[in-house]
Amino acid sequence: MKSFDLSLYLVLDPVLCADIGMVETARAAFAGGATIVQLRDKHASTAAMIETGLALKQMLAGSNARLIVNDNVEAAIAIGADGLHIGQEDMDAHEARRMIGPDMILGLSVETEALASAIDAGIVDYAGVGPVFATQTKPDHKQPIGLDGLAGIVKLCPVPTVAIGGLKAEHTAAVLAAGADGLAVVSAICGTPDPAAATVLIAKAIREARK
Repeated sequence: MKSFDLSLYLVLDPVLCADIGMVETARAAFAGGATIVQLRDKHASTAAMIETGLALKQMLAGSNARLIVNDNVEAAIAIGADGLHIGQEDMDAHEARRMIGPDMILGLSVETEALASAIDAGIVDYAGVGPVFATQTKPDHKQPIGLDGLAGIVKLCPVPTVAIGGLKAEHTAAVLAAGADGLAVVSAICGTPDPAAATVLIAKAIREARK
């Protein structure tokens, strides 16, 4: 059984993290309570992804936090990452599973109820659901689904879910009330003056919402 906690899922953004870097941002977020760190850099070479990923893996070693690589299967395998996350347009989930093997966590983005219903729980381990709200960190995102859309999609997902898209600490209670297992954030942590404090704020909101 794969062990992972979707509660506070940080998606690293190289532009927002530029001042202190992705590794130091992740270090601060992990100290503040992040449970998963995703390395996402659409413009980096595979070699650069591997270099950053290995540094992240070393930093997270011995913890319960998981390192997920976005899209790049070659980098995920070379890093020995805990998982891979793919979008609907990136590659077929069955092909991704064949490439990464049975033990690596596989996440899949879903934007509609039909896509949620089509998930094969024998292949995919969790679904990233959204975008809940519009976000500047991914300009080409699909139409925002809102909290009601989130609830409808989560209900049909046969695997654990993490909500994503414009989410901040103040959205935590509503996201969890919609049935998501956690929330994925980018700008709520990346690029903030104090990423550790920003993470603590969200972690506290999660604890409060689950009381």
